[in-house]
Amino acid sequence: MKPKFNKFPSTKMPSHYSCLVGWGDICRKIKKDLGKLNKKKNIIVVDYYQGVDKQDCNNQLNSQLKPDLFIDAEEAMLSEDEIKKLVFPDVTNDAIFGFMTRLNIQNYFHPKKLASIQEKIRSASNGIIIITGIGAAYLAENWDLLIYVDMARWEIQQRMRRKEVNNIGIENKSAEFSHLYKQGFFVDWRVCDKHKKKLMKKWDYVLDTNTKSQPKMIEGKTLLTGLSITNSQPFSVVPFFDAGPWGGQWMKDVCDLDRTSDNYAWCFNCVPEENSLLLQFGNIQFETPSINLVFYEPESLLGAAVYSRFGDEFPIRFDFLDTMKGGNLSLQVHPLTEYIQENFGVHYTQDESYYIIDTEEDAIVYLGLVENVNPNQVIEDLTLAQKGKIVFDTNKHIQTWPVKKHDHLLIPNGTVHCSGKGSMVLEISATPYIFTFKLWDWERLGIDGKPRPINIEHGENVIDWSRTTLWTKENLVNRIEKVDEGDGWIEERTGLHEREFIETRRHWFSKPVSHNTLDGVNVLCLIEGEQAVIESPENAFEAFVVNYAETFIVPAKIGAYTIRPYGNSIGKEIATIKAYIRT
Repeated sequence: MKPKFNKFPSTKMPSHYSCLVGWGDICRKIKKDLGKLNKKKNIIVVDYYQGVDKQDCNNQLNSQLKPDLFIDAEEAMLSEDEIKKLVFPDVTNDAIFGFMTRLNIQNYFHPKKLASIQEKIRSASNGIIIITGIGAAYLAENWDLLIYVDMARWEIQQRMRRKEVNNIGIENKSAEFSHLYKQGFFVDWRVCDKHKKKLMKKWDYVLDTNTKSQPKMIEGKTLLTGLSITNSQPFSVVPFFDAGPWGGQWMKDVCDLDRTSDNYAWCFNCVPEENSLLLQFGNIQFETPSINLVFYEPESLLGAAVYSRFGDEFPIRFDFLDTMKGGNLSLQVHPLTEYIQENFGVHYTQDESYYIIDTEEDAIVYLGLVENVNPNQVIEDLTLAQKGKIVFDTNKHIQTWPVKKHDHLLIPNGTVHCSGKGSMVLEISATPYIFTFKLWDWERLGIDGKPRPINIEHGENVIDWSRTTLWTKENLVNRIEKVDEGDGWIEERTGLHEREFIETRRHWFSKPVSHNTLDGVNVLCLIEGEQAVIESPENAFEAFVVNYAETFIVPAKIGAYTIRPYGNSIGKEIATIKAYIRT
C-alpha cells in the first residue's frame, strides 16, 4: 500500500507539556491562577485576532468567570464611520487590490473613550475585571493574566465565506467575501500582526478556537517552546485545499481528498503567512498560525542574509495548481517590482515558475507572446473580450509550449502566462501571491457564479512586450543544467530566471545526497518516488519522513542534512526540488 499524503503534519511536544480542552477546564485553570495571586482585584486581558468568534468567547468568559466588570475593547474604538474613513486609503475602491497598511492598533481607538474606560478600570476597587477583544491589551495599563486568542488564516477565510465575522470595528459580516478578504489582507491582519508581535513573549496563555466546539489552551511559554522545537528540525506546515473554476482531479487521489467535491484547484502547502502549524500533545493537536514561527525566530529560521533582506516575512511559496481533467487558468501577468512598490506598498513582487509534476496528453502552458506581437491589438482585443464583444484569440497573441512531467518553466514578473488544462503544477514563487493581474478568463464565471475580476489596465502597465517566442524559449523554458554529481545522485540547476531572487535545484538520487542550508532557509518537495527521509549527519534532529508530493521546510539553522530514499523507494531513483534565496 502506498503511503498516504500527510494532511496534518505536526510537531510532537514533550510529555510534560499539557493542553487543556473545553471552556470548562480552561476557565477552571484561569480561576485557579487568580486564586494563587490572592489579590482583591484581578485584571484579565483576553486579546483577539481578527476572525475570532467574539460573541462565543465573550459569552463563555462572562458565564463561567462571572466578572465584576466586563469590557469589550470595541467600546473604546472609533465609530464605524470613522474606522471606514481611517482604512479607506488602504482598502481603496478597487475590487481586489489595496495598499499594505501603515496603521497600528492604537489608530483604531478614540482617545476620550479610551481614557474613560481606563479610568473605570483604575477606579474599580476589587473583583475580577475582564477586558476582551481585538487590541484589548492596548486598553490595559497592567494586567494579572494576558490570554491571546489566535486564529488561522484559512479558518478566517472560511468564516468570511460563511458570513460569520467582521473586519475590525465594522459590522460588515454580510459583505462580499472578496471585500472581507481584501480588508483582512491589506489592513486587519497587518494591524493584528504588529500588535501580536509586541505581545508574544508576554502571553500567559494562548487559545486555539479554530474549532468552536473544542477550544484549547496552552501556556504562552509552551507555545514558544513548540515553535523553537519546530524550528530545530525539518517540518511541514498544514496544507489547505480549495476549489476553483478551472480545478482538476489529480489531488483527490494523490492527496487523499474528498472524492465528492467537484474539484480542487489549489493546494497551499507552503505559504507560512496563511498556513498553520500543529503542536501534538498526546492525541490532542493545538493549531497555531505558522507565521508565528517566522515572527518568533526569524533569523534562525530564515538565515541572517534572508532576514536582513526580507525582515520577518517568509519569502518563498510552494503551492499546487491542479488542472488535470480541469480547465485553463486565467491568462495573467504579475507586476514589476517598481509597480508593486509604488501602487501597493509591497517591496518585492511575485516572480514565479511552473514545475510540472504531472500531465495529461497534449498539455500546454501559455508563456510569453508570439513574435511580432502588436501590443495595441492585444489590449484592444482583451478589452473587447472583457465587454463580451469578441472571444480573445490566445493563439493569435500568446505563445504556447507543450509540457511534460518534470519540465520547468520560469515566469519573471511582466511575463504573460497561464497553465493550460491537463497539468499538475508545482508553483514555486515569491510570496505576494494576491498580486495577479488577470487579463482573460475564457468566458467563464467564478465558483460563486459571478464574473471574476479582470485587470487589463494594471496588466497593460506591466506587460513586458519583448518576451516573445525566441526570447522565451532561450530564457524561460527548461533552462536545466547539471551542476554536480556523485555516487548515486545528480544535482541540476533548473531556475529561476536571473531576474528572480529564488534559486531552484533538482536532485535525482538512489543513494543519500548531502545538502546544506548555508545559513538560508530551504523549501523542498518530493517530486518523484514514494518516500524519502531527511536526516542529520550529527543526529541534531530526529529523522523526518516525507511522502510523494509533500513539501517541507528546512530552517537555516540546521546547516548540514541528508536526504535518501525510504520505505518502498529504497533502491530506486527518486527526486526532490529545492528552493532557496540567492545571496
